[in-house]
Amino acid sequence: MNRFCALILCGLAAVASTIALAHEVRPAYLEIHETGPEQYSILWKRPARGNAVAKIYVKLPQVCQDDSPRASYGVAGATVQRWSASCAGGLAGQKIQIVGLEKTLIETIMRFERRNGATQTLRLMSGQNSFVAAKPSSFSEVAGVYILLGFEHILLGFDHLCFVLALLLLIADVRRLIWSITAFTVAHSLTLTAATLGYVTTPSGPVEALIAFSIVLVAAEVVSIGRGEVSITARYPWTVAFGFGLLHGLGFAGALSKTGLPNDAIPTSLLFFNVGVELGQLAFVAGTLVLFAAVRRIDMRVKMAIAYAIGVVAAYWSIERTVDVIM
Repeated sequence: MNRFCALILCGLAAVASTIALAHEVRPAYLEIHETGPEQYSILWKRPARGNAVAKIYVKLPQVCQDDSPRASYGVAGATVQRWSASCAGGLAGQKIQIVGLEKTLIETIMRFERRNGATQTLRLMSGQNSFVAAKPSSFSEVAGVYILLGFEHILLGFDHLCFVLALLLLIADVRRLIWSITAFTVAHSLTLTAATLGYVTTPSGPVEALIAFSIVLVAAEVVSIGRGEVSITARYPWTVAFGFGLLHGLGFAGALSKTGLPNDAIPTSLLFFNVGVELGQLAFVAGTLVLFAAVRRIDMRVKMAIAYAIGVVAAYWSIERTVDVIM
């Protein structure tokens, strides 16, 4: 095994422990809805893993007081709080803080909706833990927020990237590769849209487990080709890419649903989240192909070594997620 092959294995082994947390770096979501003069209903969603909940909290201005107890309940991958509050003089021009955000890597999607339907949508990073309730968000602001969210989601979605990497290893012909990536893109765009709009409803646990199994299968196909075996998957990779793309789209939809969508801008936010996902995917594909071209020695032994590493990590995900579903 050459030096490059060894480096690939070592690199993947080094990140395997953190890769197991794929899709767990999710944003928080704050929604404030004006229900009447100086009256507001609030939804606060924080990412969680098991019993560990992100230690970030909403701090309303001093002119506000809670009108109802903060009802809490758990959903997949998050904890949700709902309550109502009254704010003397209203929230316009007032500063709202996310306490503790500066101590984390979590970002927060914030949406402030007025009674007339005007909304303000912002994306707060760890270096910016407060915002001023001000003007409604423009089309470009909403688009920018969700493009960045989609772009980050795919680049932090190690399982989706492993699937795409396995496809790159599986397909040597450039034309067939383009067809396969296109099929994958079309497929996951269809299910992402259908699931987000409520036409398709699937539990996230089984979907995430099946996504992991899909990676194991494609990695195994790369190994089979290295051994001189040719299967239908190798002959018609775009069919496999399309089929599993439908599955991965449901995974994207699950992540987007946990973030939240502004009710008055669902088409815009959905469209540009998908655009962000595609831009992130294209950036990964382009970067990987440039790396392969620079090394110039991506022979079958190296491809098999990478495929074995991907398969091992994906098998771990498969077991972990299947156990989570059963338990």
